[in-house]
Amino acid sequence: MSMTHNPQFYQLPDGEAELIQKIRIETASKNLDNISRTQTYLDFYLEYPEMIWAFLASMVSRNGGYNMCDLEGDWFPNMLAPAIRKRLFLTYERANWLIFRDAYAQLLLYSYSTKKSTPMFHLLKFLDVSTFMEKEWQEFWENGDKRRLLTALIINEQNVIQEPVMLEPVYKKRVFNTFMFSFEDHLHFSTVLFPTCEGELYGASVNGFKSVTKRINLGKRLASVLFDPRLYPSFLEFAVNTEHTASRRDYEKYFPIPKRRDTPFLRCTYPIIHHHYRHQGDWYKQRKFRQEWFSSHTNHRHPIHLTKWYKKKQKQLHALIKVKNLFTSD
Repeated sequence: MSMTHNPQFYQLPDGEAELIQKIRIETASKNLDNISRTQTYLDFYLEYPEMIWAFLASMVSRNGGYNMCDLEGDWFPNMLAPAIRKRLFLTYERANWLIFRDAYAQLLLYSYSTKKSTPMFHLLKFLDVSTFMEKEWQEFWENGDKRRLLTALIINEQNVIQEPVMLEPVYKKRVFNTFMFSFEDHLHFSTVLFPTCEGELYGASVNGFKSVTKRINLGKRLASVLFDPRLYPSFLEFAVNTEHTASRRDYEKYFPIPKRRDTPFLRCTYPIIHHHYRHQGDWYKQRKFRQEWFSSHTNHRHPIHLTKWYKKKQKQLHALIKVKNLFTSD
């Protein structure tokens, strides 16, 4: 756990310095793996329903887990070499870990602020959180606009991972600039699914995953699907009643004709990864801010109901892998 990079830390009153340490310890303890992050976001949302970003984060985190487990399922090992699969897993894991480290510390500080009935957001800078979020939390505290805070958190998280994941030289060269990543359509890289207990799937996709703006727009589109008043109760029912194992079986078991499980459980597959935090500086001071990121306009160019699309995609992918194996087997 890194100590703060802010020299003013040592001038804080004891109570505030202790609070920062407490938040760091609690965040680190919940930032173990994809399963613990997904559950922690959901638990926070259930306790603070105004924190709608936490529910979105939990549902997107589920998808991160599905993508991780796909890599060691029945199909992908026939298409991707072990070294590539390991790199892809570590890419997902690093992005997951960084976002949680940043965002959950903010949520905890909000929780302490509500308990004390006084805003504590001046402490965000001691938790490596961007100055952009300090003013957004202050604004939320004053006017309670949960939609704006949701968008601000989406903007922040995508900027947080841009430098250390998307532009990090090893990931950039060995993951994002590979032919395999361009093949993202087939790999469901770019599609986030929200399941229901009725066996239906909804969601949205992104093309150009490397672009911050496109990922922010995806986040906003996903939020508009997740909180659609007609669909939201079904998504919440699924989240509360379905334990997240990160196998796609979590939602495929609700299909009218359930599939057999062909992706493993995350905790039976991957070890706990111990990450080191490298101080990045404040993205808000380093990068040009685009006002359009706050635009409330969300344009769904494709249908959001994806059940048939998903089943067709799975069949295509499996057929493709079978054909590849025909031509590459000894």
